[in-house]
Amino acid sequence: LCTNSPVFLGSCQRLASKCLHTTVSFLKKTGTEHWWLERHLKDPFVKATKQQHYRCRSAFKLLEIDDKLHILRPGLSVLDCGAAPGAWSQVAVERVNALGTDPAVPTGFVLGVDLLRISPLEGAVFLPEADIADPGTQRTIQNLLPAGKVDVILSDMAPNATGIKELDHQKLINLCLGLLNLSQIILKPKGTMLCKFWDGRESHLLQSRLKEQFQDVRTIKPQASRKDSAESYYLARLYKRK
Repeated sequence: LCTNSPVFLGSCQRLASKCLHTTVSFLKKTGTEHWWLERHLKDPFVKATKQQHYRCRSAFKLLEIDDKLHILRPGLSVLDCGAAPGAWSQVAVERVNALGTDPAVPTGFVLGVDLLRISPLEGAVFLPEADIADPGTQRTIQNLLPAGKVDVILSDMAPNATGIKELDHQKLINLCLGLLNLSQIILKPKGTMLCKFWDGRESHLLQSRLKEQFQDVRTIKPQASRKDSAESYYLARLYKRK
């Protein structure tokens, strides 16, 4: 099994989540699992996750992107797709002032959606166990959003992995394209979309579709994305649709 494959990484992530509080020497692991778990435990972003009380290390991908490019501001409404376990929503709540803790700036709104269950988060509204591609879910999203529209769409979604690189790549591209179709309904003019993709032959198709609908499209690989990971992000800004 390829150590860079989504199936292997998913297996190791599940192992790590169960075993972080267990002494490593008591675990029965293969050599590759032992290597992955040691790397995970030494990861500075994993340590920072615990120190800063984020739900997972992916929070630092969004923090880095926003620190550099300022896509989240107080008062904005945000849709977080693939929100579980809620780390990106945590960042969004902080950055858009969804809790209203700073009365000097506007109060934003954060809505998270995922097929998985999500623990409640103060300042965010969650639609757990909901399929973003389902028309019923999309209607619910419109009803929950202020004025039925959103300023920023965030997507850290990933499909259930098969281990077949090209198939998993295609499935993720299709998720992003479906989200782009949804943006035509809910995204405000000059709005922003940030979506994860895995490198592959269909990446250019998604990029071309984004360029048709946004004035500025760029590719980003945050430092918190591991070097051996195939993931990158498209940041599309200034939505053209009126």
